[in-house]
Amino acid sequence: MNLDFAKMGGLVPAIIQDAETEKVLMLGFMNEEAYQKTMDSGRVTFFSRTKKRLWTKGEESGNFLNVVDMKVDCDNDTLLIRVHPMGPVCHQGTDTCWGEKNESSSVMFLKTLQDFICRRYEEMPEGSYTTSLFQSGVNKMAQKVGEEAVETVIEACNGSDERLIYEGADLLYHLIVLLTSKGYRIEDLARELQERHCPTWKKH
Repeated sequence: MNLDFAKMGGLVPAIIQDAETEKVLMLGFMNEEAYQKTMDSGRVTFFSRTKKRLWTKGEESGNFLNVVDMKVDCDNDTLLIRVHPMGPVCHQGTDTCWGEKNESSSVMFLKTLQDFICRRYEEMPEGSYTTSLFQSGVNKMAQKVGEEAVETVIEACNGSDERLIYEGADLLYHLIVLLTSKGYRIEDLARELQERHCPTWKKH
């Protein structure tokens, strides 16, 4: 990375974001030494403007920020650092410096599930149910989606709400498997629905 430390007198702002929940956790500043220590250690280190020294987040509390990846903006003067936080980030004990809970919405888990199923498709580990689905072929996978859809309908019409959710989850899982086998992801369905939500969308 070619960071421009000169623009702000030797410092660059570093935006810290949770890699899983995508919540912005805090904002700190780095000089070149703090940046290099972060790169070398894999834990976020800032330059404290009040203490005039380097400080690794979590050095006292144990709530370290483990680096997942780092990106620099288009002007080369701001960092975006995605992390796995080891605990609350704010010195006041809250998850973020804005007092927010660092929690992902349940919908966000669909991306995590999609990534997991993609790894199964790439690695094909033995003994995995997902692997067995991929190995059964498209026709079998499509048939399984149909079976789960029927079971979902049955529960909606004559079953319980609990079983409806259960079967609906099965349907969604098997649909993601089928999509993955065809080179698509759940985000492709979300994109299609997003386009349909546009007032100018017309049915094909």
